[in-house]
Amino acid sequence: MALENRRLAELASHDAFLQRHNGPGSDDVATMLETLGIDSLPTLIEKTVPPGIRLKRELDLDSPRSEAEALDYLKRLARQNKVFKTYIGQGYHHTHLPAVIQRNVLENPGWYTAYTPYQAEISQGRLEGLLNFQQMVMDLTGMELANASLLDEATASAEAMALCRRANKKIKSQTFFVADDVLPQTLDVLRTRAHYFGFELIVAPADNLTDQEVFGALLQYPGESGQIRDLAPLLDKARDAGVMTCVAADIMGLVLLKEPGSLGADIVVGNTQRFGVPMGFGGPHAAFFATTDKLKRSIPGRIIGVSRDSHGRQALRMAMQTREQHIRREKATSNICTAQALLANIAGFYAVYHGAEGLRTIARRIHRLTNILAQGLKRKGVSLVHDSWFDTLRLTNLDAGKIYGRALTHDVNLRYFDNGDIGVSLNETTTAADLVVLFDILLGEEHDLSIASLDEEILNQRISGIPDACQRSSDFLTHPTFQRYRSETEMLRYLKRLENKDLSLTHAMIPLGSCTMKLNATSEMIPITWAEFADVHPFAPRDQVAGYKQVIDELSAFLQEITGYDHISMQPNSGAQGEYAGLLAIRRFQEAEGESHRNICLIPSSAHGTNPASAAMAQMKVVVVECDKDGNIDLADLKTKAEKHSQELSAIMLTYPSTHGVFEEGVQEACDIVHGHGGQVYIDGANMNAQVGIARPGDFGGDVSHLNLHKTFCIPHGGGGPGMGPIGVKAHLAPYVSNHVVTPIPGVEENCGAVSAAAYGSASILPISWGYIKMMGARGLREATELAILNANYIAKRLEEHYPVLYKGINGTVAHECIIDIRPLKSASGIGEEDIAKRLMDYGFHAPTMSFPVPGTLMVEPTESESLFEIDRFCDAMIAIREEIARVESGDWSGEDNPLVNAPHTMADLMAEQWEHPYSREVAAFPTEAVKAAKYWPAVNRVDNVFGDRQLICSCPSIDEYRD
Repeated sequence: MALENRRLAELASHDAFLQRHNGPGSDDVATMLETLGIDSLPTLIEKTVPPGIRLKRELDLDSPRSEAEALDYLKRLARQNKVFKTYIGQGYHHTHLPAVIQRNVLENPGWYTAYTPYQAEISQGRLEGLLNFQQMVMDLTGMELANASLLDEATASAEAMALCRRANKKIKSQTFFVADDVLPQTLDVLRTRAHYFGFELIVAPADNLTDQEVFGALLQYPGESGQIRDLAPLLDKARDAGVMTCVAADIMGLVLLKEPGSLGADIVVGNTQRFGVPMGFGGPHAAFFATTDKLKRSIPGRIIGVSRDSHGRQALRMAMQTREQHIRREKATSNICTAQALLANIAGFYAVYHGAEGLRTIARRIHRLTNILAQGLKRKGVSLVHDSWFDTLRLTNLDAGKIYGRALTHDVNLRYFDNGDIGVSLNETTTAADLVVLFDILLGEEHDLSIASLDEEILNQRISGIPDACQRSSDFLTHPTFQRYRSETEMLRYLKRLENKDLSLTHAMIPLGSCTMKLNATSEMIPITWAEFADVHPFAPRDQVAGYKQVIDELSAFLQEITGYDHISMQPNSGAQGEYAGLLAIRRFQEAEGESHRNICLIPSSAHGTNPASAAMAQMKVVVVECDKDGNIDLADLKTKAEKHSQELSAIMLTYPSTHGVFEEGVQEACDIVHGHGGQVYIDGANMNAQVGIARPGDFGGDVSHLNLHKTFCIPHGGGGPGMGPIGVKAHLAPYVSNHVVTPIPGVEENCGAVSAAAYGSASILPISWGYIKMMGARGLREATELAILNANYIAKRLEEHYPVLYKGINGTVAHECIIDIRPLKSASGIGEEDIAKRLMDYGFHAPTMSFPVPGTLMVEPTESESLFEIDRFCDAMIAIREEIARVESGDWSGEDNPLVNAPHTMADLMAEQWEHPYSREVAAFPTEAVKAAKYWPAVNRVDNVFGDRQLICSCPSIDEYRD
């Protein structure tokens, strides 16, 4: 009876969510199978997945929960987190996210389901938001150029260190200076990165900056315990000595502090978390990275630039993409693939909403309250370590044990230094009432301090913690965008106007190969704004985060079962960072085994660009393994190169199914070859959506894999981030994953440095993946994989009469994606893959992946979440486009004037008085009945990439252009 009840409960709860997540219903599945000439889904899987790697059982996961049950259970876990008033600081602070931004951006699928804006014509809204972010950073830092965000402050600092070494042509030293008041988590990540770059770190007081020959230096502003120093003399001295300088700055502090650009910094980095982004136990948050103009060709990450479209109108785009890892591969200066676009947009909108005056009000209030706290403590004889501050005080000669006890009774977290000092960092949410509580904690309740009298004394005596030489005098956020949207009505309409310019999953399928744009279910997204998850400091005491710990432990157990690995490290907060972390685990293990000389990494020629870039960052030498005519790894070439480099072989990086969209039959043999020569096997998890419930990389030879939670496990892409890239490892590698200096991770070697600023990366979005797995269960996850493979094969079948499908498995099937070859069409008609990509916009679709992994192709991945209706709509569009190409081939339309080369068409095109094209306005903008029923309008015509790179402008347009 108990078993029967369990089965009934499983059916009731499982199917409800499964039918919401998966697009095709049973009738749709039957239709697609009939088209393929295959009798069942199991038969399709048998034809597609090699028998030797197929999982012979169902995954051992808990019975699935309904959406209501999962949210109720998760809420009970969330309540185990204690949300204290936290004054720990260290780069993380409570903040107020304006409700209009929370509801209309963070909680809005029109913003969070969009893809990275590689297709600029249908991304103008989020591109404008990111341009605002860049302008905000440039204004506040005083620098000439800023990128569109990095992962966190610590990794941004590590990127700055690498940039200093690349750009400094005067100093040949391999030594980098770090001031001893840099944030500890930043120093931790720097040590990791420096070790494998072969850099020596000198950590010393900032005044010792030029005591030794160094190529670069990192200074914190203000210092990690609150001190504000005038950096100008130090930066001048460094410049004279040929040292490149980076300043890690507090974004809120820069509202009142002299901007680092005016002080002479070459690079300024930091975190925009306190501009409205919740702490979220560590992330996700958008770091910023700003430089002088002379470094523009070397700056890491994405840059949004101002260009023009084919009609000469202003248009935005991602600039200088040739710097990126997918182009430069092992010669790339960074492996950055994911940014934090959604969080950067939120921070930028926070600045738009408040404007300069609003930010000044917030920063002044924080500083004013800090002044009151400092004055009151000094009046009562408390010693302050520093005589300057913005929002942070370091107190000494107090009874830390007694204060710790009083703080806990008031639900307050302070920072406790190893030497007994106490740190207090105030923030945007701090009030005068909070100061009363702080005085009670720090002094005991018998004190007689009055907030009002202290405030009056400070105002009368003009007391400030910011030295005169460090007070900002320059203006910022003067562009009209930062001055117009003060009312919620205006802000709401601005956000909506930008949203309307972008194509997201709210409009149509996004059929990108290797990026898995699947449903991000609303029920999965709801918990990220719960205070119990959003308002927790990453360095809160461990007994306050029991809910987070259970979510992380349960998700880790799920992922272990799904992958076949023995341990999961949740620290990497992007897929590329997961690659790096996985390779470091291999290198550390080999060093511990006395094999540090192993440094050769074998990488197939078809690999993602991040693979060779990550290997280069781990100081590995990349040896390329060729692919055969069918797109598979050439096993003979692999054997030859493994034997040649046997003594130095460290690892191979495989993507499975292959980047060519095929389950390679020889994957186990490839793993055996590498293991036979003492190497480790890294399996890239980018295509894990084709394996879940069907095959496990830990079973067929993998030693380590990263998992793209923003692909396979439903964390949304957010227009270019956030991402999460945890790694699964076999037991022998588990002690060598990344640790964390502030919050050590049990079971990991102490000297295994961090790769991210927080121990568990972007922890606040982990409940999304937890919820997905919890609601799908074992059967649901397997069926999702089967349907992803079915959808891809159905598309390949429908399109193969019109476009050659480049690669198939031995039984004529593809995996979860397929590559269609445009090269023969281009030879015959002059119409290329970019023309098809742009024309798809007129049909209401985002383009498939262009020219990767094979130039002149389109790679299509439909995911399991797309219905047969939507898949047919896409196929119909592609077939209609093929018919349009035929009209160019026949001469009916000229090669210079046809709807493909002129695509995309905007509303302005149709409104033009003159229409001189050989095709009608209807063909241009309404080519099918489906488009007529629901038209998406591209905001601009085709963007001129070359013009944008030649005339690089990465700031908001001038006021004159704005008026125009």
